[in-house]
Amino acid sequence: PNGNYKVQVIIVQFLLSIFLYIDTLLIVTFFQKEYFRTSMRYVFFVHTLICDWIYLFISNILLILTYFSMPMFAWICIILLILMSLLTFSTPLTMVAMSLERYIAICLPLRHAEISTSRRTIYCILFIHGLSSIQIFVVLSIFFASVSHSFYMMYKVCMVEMLIVLKWQSYVRSAISLFYFLIMSCTILFTYVKIVTAAKMAASGHKKSITKGRNTVLLHGMQLFLGLFQFWTPFVEPAVLSINVELYVFVRYFDYVAFILAPRCLCPLVYGLRDKKFFSAVKYYVFSMPCYRAHVAQQKATRTRIVCKSRLNPACHIPQFV
Repeated sequence: PNGNYKVQVIIVQFLLSIFLYIDTLLIVTFFQKEYFRTSMRYVFFVHTLICDWIYLFISNILLILTYFSMPMFAWICIILLILMSLLTFSTPLTMVAMSLERYIAICLPLRHAEISTSRRTIYCILFIHGLSSIQIFVVLSIFFASVSHSFYMMYKVCMVEMLIVLKWQSYVRSAISLFYFLIMSCTILFTYVKIVTAAKMAASGHKKSITKGRNTVLLHGMQLFLGLFQFWTPFVEPAVLSINVELYVFVRYFDYVAFILAPRCLCPLVYGLRDKKFFSAVKYYVFSMPCYRAHVAQQKATRTRIVCKSRLNPACHIPQFV
């Protein structure tokens, strides 16, 4: 690997470290409060965080292995690629579900409590993963029918192109992806228009919350739009490879940062920082909670010293093991 590639990998590691740290902080905050665990919108939010965390962690490992040209057993690579394919669709489909939840909360408020139950939230997540598996099921059906059994024990540099054994197979894969994103884009556009219409008709007291919901859906649309470009890359990258190898490497690096990493970094901003309740909880567990624990420990130590001034206190003669 030359110097430019090393710089690119270091930049990705730096960005990923920040993202994974923020993601971990938000996930831990979610599990600390029961209110978040019982609210559909926050469950969907943490679902996207977990999916993005796992996806980027695996993709980063594959990026490093590819960078150093380190092969692995083909069957291990296939398992990792299946998991990444499922997670690729899980995040945008969950964003669509979050937009529909905001639409119900604003345009159908009387039915929101009935629809947004914990059981239905779980059903929605299972349905999302079911939809996410359609593309990889089609790709694997063609792949398994085309390769021999000895292929799985070969050493391969793990790349998604390994699953594409026929030229038309990549077209089927991209067509399914574009169809999904067409449906998702139409759904988010529908919810945005409905929320904007509700904002125009709402009383002044409700306009602030409705405007916030509209902006949230708009951010979901921007995130989905960035993710859409990811599925044009199978058409662009082979054409670039036929022109220049170094340009191809740069294009792949740019695609990863702009269309894979960036959309997944927007998710914490949509809810983690814009949502007042969640942001307040994050600040408490980051700043207030450590200070509170230190204050309690200091008070306890002070009380122990006061009590132990009496020689008659048997607790003073018990050895302390730290």
